[in-house]
Amino acid sequence: MNRGTLEDISLYSEALQEEMQLLIYLPPNYSPLYKYSVLIASDGKDYFQLGRISRIADELYENDEIENLIIVGVPYKNVKDRRAKYHPDGEKHTAYIRFLAQELVPYIDEHYPTYQIGMGRALIGDSLAATVSLLTALNYPNTFGKVIMHSPLVNDYVLEKIESNKEVHAFSLYHVIGNEETAVKTGDGLLTDFITPNRKLHKLLISKGYSTFYEELNGDHTWKLWQPDIKRSILNNFSL
Repeated sequence: MNRGTLEDISLYSEALQEEMQLLIYLPPNYSPLYKYSVLIASDGKDYFQLGRISRIADELYENDEIENLIIVGVPYKNVKDRRAKYHPDGEKHTAYIRFLAQELVPYIDEHYPTYQIGMGRALIGDSLAATVSLLTALNYPNTFGKVIMHSPLVNDYVLEKIESNKEVHAFSLYHVIGNEETAVKTGDGLLTDFITPNRKLHKLLISKGYSTFYEELNGDHTWKLWQPDIKRSILNNFSL
């Protein structure tokens, strides 16, 4: 099987005032003569290591099942850094969203042959990384056309943002949650019910008229639940 290549680069973020690591997967037979869709993953290193996303993409290319796709992983530095950037209450949250939309997207568009339209860009994340992916699309609906969420943290702030958003047709959603996610230990050490707010989010998305795929999977809030779903989530959004 032909394998894609993984570039490990860093990009200085003005919004965050720090160097950001980027893991960029270019598919087998990558060529600047073709155009590519872009999938941006917060929790970037986890998607490559625990999610094995590049191996899955290689396999889907081998079978001619997906369109040309570049995957950009944005890793976090540590647990504290992750919460600061991804959690709606985090002190770097708005700056991180600005980094994704106003710095990372222009950088990718400048250095790679992308479609440069909303429908050619997707965000993916698990847990808090899913939350920040959704909030980024809500803040920049013309920049991102697709959001893939594996077990997002949903709180009142997230529900209010969905409730007040007018651009319901700007992006589509892919949304899965585990049916055992009733007491998830979060970064602050608390046990949090994830499934009830996710069901509430799904009902709200439907009532507001969003285009959304939703399923409750068997399992808990871990990569054991998300990893087997990555193939379907990519096919659902990027199949030929």
